[in-house]
Amino acid sequence: MSLTGRVGKSLAPRITELAPGLTTSFVREALNRAIAGVGPLPGAAAAADKQLAEQHGDVDRAIHEVIENHVRYAGTQGFATNVGGLVTAAFAIPANITGVTLVQCRMIAGIAHLRGHDLDDPRVRNAILTTLLGEEVVTSLVRKKKLPAPPMALATAPAHDPNLDAIISAEVAADLIARIAGKRLATTIGRRVPVVGGLVGMGADGYATWKIGRYADREILPRPRGSAAR
Repeated sequence: MSLTGRVGKSLAPRITELAPGLTTSFVREALNRAIAGVGPLPGAAAAADKQLAEQHGDVDRAIHEVIENHVRYAGTQGFATNVGGLVTAAFAIPANITGVTLVQCRMIAGIAHLRGHDLDDPRVRNAILTTLLGEEVVTSLVRKKKLPAPPMALATAPAHDPNLDAIISAEVAADLIARIAGKRLATTIGRRVPVVGGLVGMGADGYATWKIGRYADREILPRPRGSAAR
């Protein structure tokens, strides 16, 4: 874990005071909006299908384009921070976190859709949110038995476990709070070192989105036959 990540974890309890709207309900609402569409962003499935058509039905190439497009969205601060109206009560959440969370959820959902998963399936939605945590965090949570399995296994579980909804939402909310703390530390450093500040402002979110997209591409495989929602 990076320095800002470690410090972010330690500062997370204090950040909840600065972002009281960042709750488990915000996490679910971000996912809902990512799938349904919000502001200038059409829904995840529609956007993914457009890429599939442009790539003449080549799923792998379409996924590559979905990832590249969302890396650009996340890296463009003006876009990511102006997909407003996500959650009325979330005005206290830093706009950048709101925008990037939605962009990353939409990217993962698009990949899941292209791999044949039903975005209305609660198992798939849990898998999308779990993927948002990133491979390192997911691996750690599974090892510690805080999560029962990685995203693909969650998406294709024999049945939906409602108890997992709250657990996964809480883990994602905690991770986002740590990101806020890390960004505040990085911004402070950036004020003193302009070059670092520019890199943080323009590249960090894009790189993080690229990593999560690559993880989603590897983890969310084509839906096996017989694993449709029950």
